[in-house]
Amino acid sequence: MTRIIIQNTTVLTLDDYNTFYYPGIIEIRNDKIFSIGDWARDTISDEYDGETTIIDGTDKLVMPGLVDLHFHTSVAKGYGDNLPLWEFLDRIWYPSIRALTPETCLTAALHSYITALKSGTTTVNDMYRHLDSLASAALQTGIRAVISNNIALPEHTLDSVDDNVQAFKRNNNLGNGRIKVWLGLEWMPLSDGPLLAEIGRVKKELGTGVHIHLCESRTEIADSMKRFGKRPVEMVYEAGILGPDCVAAHCVHLSDNEIRLLGETGTSFSHNAGSNAKLGNGVARVQDMLKAGINIGLGVDACECHNSTDMFEEMKITSYMQRATMEDASLGQPSQILRMGTSNGAKALGIDAGMLVAGKKADVIHLDLKKDMMFTPLLKEPTEERRRMLESHLVFGCNGSGVDTVIVDGRIVVEGRKVLGVDEEKVRQEMDLLFRDLIDSIPKVTLEREK
Repeated sequence: MTRIIIQNTTVLTLDDYNTFYYPGIIEIRNDKIFSIGDWARDTISDEYDGETTIIDGTDKLVMPGLVDLHFHTSVAKGYGDNLPLWEFLDRIWYPSIRALTPETCLTAALHSYITALKSGTTTVNDMYRHLDSLASAALQTGIRAVISNNIALPEHTLDSVDDNVQAFKRNNNLGNGRIKVWLGLEWMPLSDGPLLAEIGRVKKELGTGVHIHLCESRTEIADSMKRFGKRPVEMVYEAGILGPDCVAAHCVHLSDNEIRLLGETGTSFSHNAGSNAKLGNGVARVQDMLKAGINIGLGVDACECHNSTDMFEEMKITSYMQRATMEDASLGQPSQILRMGTSNGAKALGIDAGMLVAGKKADVIHLDLKKDMMFTPLLKEPTEERRRMLESHLVFGCNGSGVDTVIVDGRIVVEGRKVLGVDEEKVRQEMDLLFRDLIDSIPKVTLEREK
């Protein structure tokens, strides 16, 4: 048994009651939060027989780890990223992921998970390829991961339903349940009715979830109407894919009926404001979806179409875009946005985390309140005003470089901004070499596919 205590710190629980402690203390035992409360010098109980790690939380903040609800391992950040979505997919994204091997995918996943962890993300919902490699990277780095394949029709030479099923059998529940395997549907233009029906059937057989792109661009909707006479959400609804065990990403261009279907089925929505903006796809109807009772989490998408795994940046963009689009500064309040980045994402993935409450999974991040004066000024009292200022700084004023320590499943995986389970410099060097070789191999892979 292990115990971690962070004492004399600021504790932002993000629970249902806005509970806040300053100075506070949090105690973690094994993989769960054991207790939270006010701190005093005699607070720590000695009634514990296991190993104890005590962390001084002076001038630091403890909060729930961030949940990236729509994530892709990435290899080509900053390359060819001046293209609209469909062209980008055909010229950059698909050729690059087709050229990957299990070995190069492992390097890419290690790189992606390292950058996510260092900026405070404790869980990723990663749709990609070579799931054995993703699972291995998650085990090495310590991140919590829900992983899924890129399922598409055979002519697109990505992944099949059987690929995903076999990956489920090999990897689901690895790492003390820290790794889950869902089914991943690439998007509607690479699918058809029978494939959707198969995914809906297999989802029920495995008792797992589905991660899917929906209504990301107007061209996707036009394609669906031309081929099927129905909109994308209507198609996946009829296939039995929607539900509390489904995360629909992007959902930029939804009709009123599609919003109703997502709400009535309890489907969660991953809002990816940064990616949607960079690719020129538009702004999702977030306020209408909130009114429909849809659970909304946040995701950075892939670094190819957002260039950063920093969820603090994503929270800021999310609030700014809603306020600008609706011309209403009352929208996207920090308290709401923070929950989109934590507890809402955890709920969508069925993870008992996302807020600091006794009995919840111990996915916790520790931020340095003196880092680059990002949290300055900051009142010490009254504590309620300190809480409000911290929430504002977290959403509008800071970035992931303020994260000092990351705890996932009750284990310290980042300490002093270093990921403990891997050699970061080695991964950085291997990633540069991987990308150089990948660029050389893409024309060959594309030519072979066209034959």
